[in-house]
Formats: sequence, C-alpha cells, structure tokens
Amino acid sequence: MNSGDTSFMLLATALVMFMTPGLALFYGGLVRQKNVLATIMHSIFCLGIISIIWVLYGYSLAFGPDIGGIVGNLDLIGLKGVGLDPGPYADTIPGLLFCAFQLMFAIITPALISGAYAERMKFSAFLLFTVLWSTFVYMPVCHWVWGQGGWLGRLGALDFAGGTVIHINSACAAFAAAVFMGKRKGWGQEALHPHNLPMTILGSGILWIGWFGFNAGSALTAGKIATLAFFTTQIAAGCALMSWVAAEWIIQGKPTTLGAASGAVAGLVAVTPAAGFVGPVSAIIIGLIAGALCYCAIFLKTRFGYDDALDVVAVHGVGGLWGALATGLFASLYWNPDGADGLFFGNPNQFLIQAAGAGASIAYSLVVSLIILKIVDTAVGLRVSEEDEIMGLDLSQHSEIGYTQ
Repeated sequence: MNSGDTSFMLLATALVMFMTPGLALFYGGLVRQKNVLATIMHSIFCLGIISIIWVLYGYSLAFGPDIGGIVGNLDLIGLKGVGLDPGPYADTIPGLLFCAFQLMFAIITPALISGAYAERMKFSAFLLFTVLWSTFVYMPVCHWVWGQGGWLGRLGALDFAGGTVIHINSACAAFAAAVFMGKRKGWGQEALHPHNLPMTILGSGILWIGWFGFNAGSALTAGKIATLAFFTTQIAAGCALMSWVAAEWIIQGKPTTLGAASGAVAGLVAVTPAAGFVGPVSAIIIGLIAGALCYCAIFLKTRFGYDDALDVVAVHGVGGLWGALATGLFASLYWNPDGADGLFFGNPNQFLIQAAGAGASIAYSLVVSLIILKIVDTAVGLRVSEEDEIMGLDLSQHSEIGYTQ
C-alpha cells in the first residue's frame, strides 16, 4: 500500500463528493424561485440514501464477483471482506477507499437525472425512483464497464471516468422521465426563467473543481495518468466554454454567463470517458465540438416537444455520447499504454466498440427506466397535483420557502 496514492485518493474522493452539493446549486439556480429548495433536496438527499444502498448491497452488485458479465453477486453484501487492505481493483490503496470513491459516483448519477423532472415530481416518487433506478440500472451498467468480468470491459470498451456509466446512463433515464411525466404547466406558453444565475455559476465552478477528482482520481494512483487526466479535463472544459458561447453569440446575438457555465459542464462531460486516454490536442478538439454540439442539442426539446427542464439530455446525453465516441477516435497508446489506439491512430475497431457500448447503455437505460417510472407511478404517483405545481414544490412538498423577501 502506498501512502501517497492513498492521500491522493482521499482528496479525490472528497472532491467528487463536493460535486453533488455543486450540482444542487447548479440546478437550484436554474429553476423558478418557488422550486429552489425542492430541486436542491434532490441532490442532497442522494448523499444519504445512496450511501445506505451502497453499503448494504450496491457495491456488491457493481463490483462483486461477476454473474455472467451482467452484474456482481451478493458476496460483498454489507461490505463483507471490503477492508483496509488493498483490494482487487486498486493494489496501492485500501479496498474501502476504492469503495468510497466509487460511492461518490453512484451518488451523483441519480442526482443528475433530477434536472429533467425538476419542478413537477413528488418527493415520495423521487425517493422510490432513485432507489429502484440505482439498483436496477446504475449498478448493472457500472459492472458492465468497470466490474471484473463485466461484458463491456471484456469487449474492450474504454470509459475512463464514467461517460457511459454516468452521463449517457443518467441522460437516457432523464429523457424517459421527461417524456413519461409530460411538460410543466406553462411550458412553451410562458417564460420559465432561472431565478438565480449567480447560484448556478457558483455551482458550475464547484463542479469544475470537483471534476479534477472525478477524472484524475479515476487513475487510482498519483502518477502519470492522473496528471494526464487532470490536464485534459481543464483543456476540454475551457474549449467547450468558448465554443458554446461562440455558438450562442452567433445564433442568439449575445453571449451569456449561463452559456459559459453550461459550456464548461458540457466539456467536462465529454472529456470524462477520454481523460486518461487522449492527449492535450485531442482534448481541445473534444471540447470545441462538445460546446457547440451540446448548445445546438438544446433545441431538440423544442423540436420534439419534451420538457427536459434543465437540459440533462443535451448536456449529459449528447455530451456523454460524443465523449464515448471521441474516445474511440482519439485514444492513443502513446499517452496510456493500458488503453488502446483509436480510429485516428490506426484502430477503427475501437470506435466500433465504443459505439456498441454506448448503444447498449442507451437501450438498457431507456427501457428499464421506463419500466421503473411506470412502477413508481402506479405505486405512489409520479407527479404533483396541478395545484401543488402552481404553488411550488418548496411549499407543497417540504413546507418551506427558499427566500423570505
């Protein structure tokens, strides 16, 4: 066991945890004033409920001994055998620390989904959906890619820090929820403006800081690959910020701070699967395309008529899919000998593998998420009443208000 790696991973784990409160602020500022606390609660509550699930059975399903390449078994239930000695996934840090690091990924993923159904889901429905989705969607897909024996990992799919596992996976559930639940009252008829953009900008800054733990920490050691992932993360985020604002300026006539914040997040999403496999110049290309692409994807919800309240599909879905495919284009053994060469480095097969992995995640998450939504709707009802929606979820669901003046 290495004390330097352990220190690094303790810090990286704390940074990834910090991302969830950052997401709460990012999302909280984007909704209307009457829904700010309810929206923040979706992210904050995941810190509690997912922690319990992870210890009881979640880690075992995701990283336990393999069952047919699909999911882990329950040998590690209650974290049995997961202790302070190095484990099978990282040989220089305690197994419990690897478990803690992965817990923070499991926490933020269902919180990302909440941006799609913001301002209209019952809190009881949110709780049941989060438990079921984490159990039957997140844990299996995590095992596919990162678990020992997972079928996508065996196929050779590259996902350094969660482009498929986290971003594509959550965005497909977000799309399913937006379509299944229907539009917010007034959507398309009245302006539903963010109530506090400074809060959103602060949240995006926290997310950017935390993302260094997210991506660099996925190297699991304080060494060369962590350095590469740290640097490519910064470059892609900065480039996506610039290209989003440029596209916005050209199409809408003025650049916005919301566009800058959203562009940075789009770049962070896109580089996540590629961060430890590509070089700095490739990160520039990934970021520049991500910003403009995700900005243009926002118009899809108007064209197709689904109310993705906070643009989870455009940023995390389109950005995550581009990142997964870009990994198959730009990955290079020069930068990471444990990775693979992509299409532009002589290996077109890697691009096909990336596409297959992304496609499998999309199909599975969409179908199972729709089934879960139907179950939740039957059990407790998904949507608040029209009266409660007009009143706002802060009062109707939590009997509190975010601001007194």
